[in-house]
Amino acid sequence: MSKYDVTIIGSGPGGYVAAIRCAQLGLKTAIIEKYNTLGGTCLNVGCIPSKAMLDSSEHYFNAVHNFKEHGISTGDLSVDLAQLVERKNSVVSQTCDGIKFLMDKNKIEVHHGVGSFVDKNNIKITGADGEKTIQTDKVIIATGSKPNFFPGMEPDKKRIITSTEALNLKEVPKHLIVIGGGVIGLELGSVYARLGSAVTVVEYADSIISMMDVSQSKELQRILKKEGFKFNFNHGVTKVVNNGKGVVVTATNKKGEEVNIEGDYCLVAVGRKPFTTGLSLENIGVEVDKRGMIPTNDHLETSVPGIYAIGDVVKGMMLAHKAEEEGVFVAETLAGQKPHINYDLIPGVVYTWPEVASVGKTEQEIKAAGIDYKVGQFPIRALGRARASMDIQGMVKIIADKTTDEVLGVHMVAPRAADLIMEAVVAMEYRASSEDIARICHPHPTYSEAVKEAALAAWNDSPLHI
Repeated sequence: MSKYDVTIIGSGPGGYVAAIRCAQLGLKTAIIEKYNTLGGTCLNVGCIPSKAMLDSSEHYFNAVHNFKEHGISTGDLSVDLAQLVERKNSVVSQTCDGIKFLMDKNKIEVHHGVGSFVDKNNIKITGADGEKTIQTDKVIIATGSKPNFFPGMEPDKKRIITSTEALNLKEVPKHLIVIGGGVIGLELGSVYARLGSAVTVVEYADSIISMMDVSQSKELQRILKKEGFKFNFNHGVTKVVNNGKGVVVTATNKKGEEVNIEGDYCLVAVGRKPFTTGLSLENIGVEVDKRGMIPTNDHLETSVPGIYAIGDVVKGMMLAHKAEEEGVFVAETLAGQKPHINYDLIPGVVYTWPEVASVGKTEQEIKAAGIDYKVGQFPIRALGRARASMDIQGMVKIIADKTTDEVLGVHMVAPRAADLIMEAVVAMEYRASSEDIARICHPHPTYSEAVKEAALAAWNDSPLHI
C-alpha cells in the first residue's frame, strides 16, 4: 500500500498548486482526480475555456464592427462555431497537459478515480481499473464546486443548459436567455451576443454583478445594453420548460405579475455550490454547513486534525486564485512555516469587454460601516491610449479614507482591468494612500494612467486630463 505525507483530493487550481508547493517543501505528495484530465473545473469547463471563447468572439465582434474604422476591409464574415469550439478545446488540452507535466516534474503521484475516506489516514480510490487504498498522514480536500440551480430550472443539458454545455453548443442561439446576472452569465452571454445572439438576462436582484461596486454595475449594464443585452431585474424565475424547439422561462416580476420569455436556449447561471459528493465525510466525522461548505479554522483545518479543506468547498469567494493561495497556505503550514492570506485583498474579475475588476471594499460597504471617505474617478475615454485602440468605455474609481488617505477600495471597468487591478492590490497590501499612487510615474500612453488620474482625483481632486 502506498504511503504519503499528504494527499490532495481534487486537481483544480487549489489542489494542483497545493500539491506542487507540498512537493517543493519536501513532502511526499499524491493527488487524486476523478476525471481523466487534471485541472478541475477551472481548466476543463470554467476559467480557461470560457476565456478562450471570449477572446475568439471578441475578435469576430471587432472584425464586424471596428475593423472598417481601422482601415481594414474584411468582406463577408461568418462564424465557424465548430472551429471556435475546437480552438477552445485545444487550449484546454494544452493547459491540462501542462499540469500533468508539473506533476511529473515535481514527482507528485497522480491517482485517477473517486477518492473517499475509509478513515482519516486511509483513502479508497475507485477508478476504471477497480479499487485501491492509500495511506496518508495529512489530507487536503480541494474538490471544488458545480453549477447551482433552483427548483423549476433544472438543466436538461439540451436546451436548458449550464456553463458546461454552453461551452460546446453546436449552433449560435438566436435568442439566449440567461438566468442570473453574475459573472458566469454575463461572460457566456457576452460570447454569444458577440456572435449574433439576442441575449436576455433574467435577474432576481435589481442589478447585475451585485457583489461589486454599484458604479461598476451601472457602467457595465450601460455598455452591455449598447451591445444588445436586455435586462429583466426583480424577476424571480418559477419554471423553465423545454418545448422541443426552444424554451419558455416563466418568472414573476416586481409587481407580482407572471411573465413568459421565449428563446431557443436557457443558460442557468445562478452561481455554484460546493461539491463534496462521494468523499464519505461521515466516515471521519466532518460535517458540512447548510450551504454545503466545510467549516475550517484559521489554518484551514477541519474539525478533524490533519484534514484540511480549501477553495470552493470552504467559505469565501469561489475564485481560482483564492483557491491557489489557500493551497500554498496549507502546504506551508504543514511544513511548519507561518504563511498568511489577506482575504480583504483578493481581487475579483469579470471578463466581459471591457473587463471589470475590484479589490477592497465597495462604496456601499464603506458607507454602511460609517467610515468617512472620498472618491476619485476617471473616465477611460479621456486616455490617449484608449482613443488609439478604440477602447473608450469604462472608468477607474478609487475610494480612500477621508482622514488618513489610505486606499480602501479600487473598482474599474476598463480594457485589461484584470491586469490593471494588480497595481491596486500591491498598493493596498502595503497600505498605500491615494497620494502614493498619484505620485508614482505611470508610462504614457497606457491604460494604467487612469489609475494615476483616479488617485489624483481622490487625493486632492486634481486629475490632470479632465
